Amino acid sequence: MTTKSRRSAQDTDLRNQPAYTLAEAARYLKLPPATLRTWVAGRPYPKAEGVGRFQPLIHPPARQPAILSFWNLIEAHVLRSLRTDHGVSIKAVRQALAYSEKSLRIDRLLLRKELRTNAGKVFLDRYGELIELSASGQLAMRQLLEEHLKRVEWDEWQFPIRLYPFLSVEAHAAEKAIAIDPKIAFGRPVMIRAGVSTATIAERIDANESVEELAADYGLSASEIEQAVLFERAA
Repeated sequence: MTTKSRRSAQDTDLRNQPAYTLAEAARYLKLPPATLRTWVAGRPYPKAEGVGRFQPLIHPPARQPAILSFWNLIEAHVLRSLRTDHGVSIKAVRQALAYSEKSLRIDRLLLRKELRTNAGKVFLDRYGELIELSASGQLAMRQLLEEHLKRVEWDEWQFPIRLYPFLSVEAHAAEKAIAIDPKIAFGRPVMIRAGVSTATIAERIDANESVEELAADYGLSASEIEQAVLFERAA
């Protein structure tokens, strides 16, 4: 397959189609909406002669309003791992991505499984240099990136097919009971063993049904039902 035909196939791929509003994506990824909006729309910054603008890091297939694709979710999920005490530097990430993609000849690096190997090291090393991150800070960031990448599944062409989101803002647990898969429930978060959306479970709990009743209905454990509610209601 030629580069042109490969890009054409990617453009029509279900995973690259508009599917999530900014608010939905931020909630699923446990990100502040303003942070995600900045990554998608860029942001202004002061200059001596006026105001400049950092260009966005994520390019959704629909822009007015911005509707993100599944692959955009993955890009934002990866960016989430780069946060330090000062947040993600848009300028530094763009420069590190451009450097890494050019030197490694990899397109859309934030999507690629190669981030788990040398490509990830090249990218993080460059990013750490640009933001003058300490050695301990770079080590912590590498560990966070690896935790995030463990929650992504890729296809044979090394593009993402499934995301196991974190349950809450703070949680980095190993459980993968909840998944976001474009081929299941229109890409909404589901309890993967039962295929039922986490939103449906939370709605039934809000309707005063018990955890035990829902567990019996869906063939899930009480813990899985509680995870669905935590995911839906966690800030």
